[in-house]
Amino acid sequence: MTLHFELVTPERLVLSEDVYMVVVPGTEGEFGVLEGHAPFMSTVKDGTLKVYDRDGAEPRAIHVEGGFAEVSESGLTVLAERAG
Repeated sequence: MTLHFELVTPERLVLSEDVYMVVVPGTEGEFGVLEGHAPFMSTVKDGTLKVYDRDGAEPRAIHVEGGFAEVSESGLTVLAERAG
């Protein structure tokens, strides 16, 4: 099971790949997204996205600043003001 994840800023597509799970720093608290997650939309606060390539793997950390996260049938898209 994989989740298609895209991280986009106004300048560029930062990341587009299939992963196991992503933990997003939402303004209402962190939330994790796996394959099959119900459709969902949230604002994103400044913080760290944690990208898990597979179950049990150590996460990759990506700093993000502001933006929105959308979970749809096609996966998770994070539209961040800045990422890096």
